[in-house]
Amino acid sequence: MLIVGLNGSPNKDGDTKFLLNTVLEAAKSLGAQTMILEVQELLNSCKNPFCVACSNPCSGVCYKGTKLEEAYEILKKADAIVMGSPVYFGSVSAQLKAFFDKTRRLRGEKAFYNKIACGVTVGASKYGGQETTMKALHDMMLVHGMTIVGDGYIGDDCGHHGVSAQRPAKEDEFALKRASILAKRLVDACKNKVNE
Repeated sequence: MLIVGLNGSPNKDGDTKFLLNTVLEAAKSLGAQTMILEVQELLNSCKNPFCVACSNPCSGVCYKGTKLEEAYEILKKADAIVMGSPVYFGSVSAQLKAFFDKTRRLRGEKAFYNKIACGVTVGASKYGGQETTMKALHDMMLVHGMTIVGDGYIGDDCGHHGVSAQRPAKEDEFALKRASILAKRLVDACKNKVNE
């Protein structure tokens, strides 16, 4: 079982990465293999990090032979994806948006269809746009036909939309609790999918 985290923050060692690591470490303790992809680094491997719709349908030529192409191949093989973003003006980071704008070819291939997915967000204040950012993450998941899971688990509660923290995330005890519950749900959903 492979669960891949996407760090949509330009900060490699910030709160979003911390929250992603918290979910992934808990999933690893339940038997999953995990890894994190740094979205900004992947975009930097392309000549143009933004989609300009250079071909229709998308040929993927703009990222051919780059680290971004390698990342997309990893995501195709993953059982689940944990998407993480800080709150930027009530939505996802430009980096994460650009990363998904470039997935038009993958969408055409239905590469992420039915893939288990969830989100984590971090804002500067308690009500700092985390839910609208989570909604933007869900929109990207839905456009790819992914199966969204929230931060609920049968042994705990039904949960909500995903894990949202207030900066600094390492001091948000509620978010840390939800991260561990989300990990259980992710691993369980992956196991159930294999058994279908």
